[in-house]
Amino acid sequence: MIEYRWAEGQYDRLPVLAEELVRRQVAVIVAPSTAATLAVKAATTTIPIVFAAAEDPVRFGLVASLARPGGNLTGINFFSSELVAKRLELLRELVPSAARVAVLIDPSIVGSSERAQKEVETAARALGLHIQILNATNSREIDAAFAALVRERADALFVNPGGLFNGRRVQMATMAARHAVPMTSATREIAEAGGLMNYGPNIADAWRVVGVYAGRVLKGAKPRELPVEQVSKFELIINAQTARMLNLEVPPTLLARADEVIE
Repeated sequence: MIEYRWAEGQYDRLPVLAEELVRRQVAVIVAPSTAATLAVKAATTTIPIVFAAAEDPVRFGLVASLARPGGNLTGINFFSSELVAKRLELLRELVPSAARVAVLIDPSIVGSSERAQKEVETAARALGLHIQILNATNSREIDAAFAALVRERADALFVNPGGLFNGRRVQMATMAARHAVPMTSATREIAEAGGLMNYGPNIADAWRVVGVYAGRVLKGAKPRELPVEQVSKFELIINAQTARMLNLEVPPTLLARADEVIE
C-alpha cells in the first residue's frame, strides 16, 4: 500500500502532511523535494526517509555526510540549483543579443528561493546581464509575471526550478510563444512543452534511485548504510521548432553538444 500526500504548492502544509504519515506509522517516507524532506525530518527521527533534493543535503543538515548519512535519511542529490551559472551561459550562447533577462522564482519555497536569487544575481553580473526578478506562487501570478516582463521588455526568461512551474509548463510555453520570449529552464518537460531550451539533471534517473532505495529499505536496509547518490547525467535539450519560431539560429557548436534536439 502507498499513502500519498500532496501540498498542492502550499508549502506551509508540508509539516501537517508529514505528521499525518508519521501517525500512520508508515514503513518508509519518500520526500521528492528539499522542502518536503525538511518537513518529514522534523516529524520523525525513526521512520526511514528517502529523499530527492536539489540542494546540498549536507549543507541543509539532512545527512552527516554523503558517504555516511548517519541518521534515518538517505537519497539522491540532483544538483538543480548549482547549475544556475551554466544555464545563463547557455542562454547567452543561444541568444547572444539578450541583455535583460527576467528570472521567474517561486518565493514560497523558503530558503531555496532566496539562495537561487543570490546565485542568479552573481552569475548575471559575471556575464554582464541585467536581470529582473519576478515572483509567482500560482497560475494568476505567472500571468502577471509575463505581463511585467513584456512591459519591461525583457529579452529572455530564465525559469528557476520549482514544482509550480513544471506543473504550469503549458501555460508558460503558451505565454512565451505569444510574446516571442525565449524561455530556458531546468527541466525537459518545459522544453518539450515549447520552451526554448533546458539544461539540468536527468530527473527520471533520480526518481529511479529513489525507488530502488525505498525498495532496499523495505527489505531491511538502514538509511545510514546507504550513501547519498549524486546525479551524474545532465541534459541539454534544445527545442529547434521554438528556435525557428523566434527566428533564432542555433549555433552548430551548441547543437553538437545537445543531448536532444526537438524538431
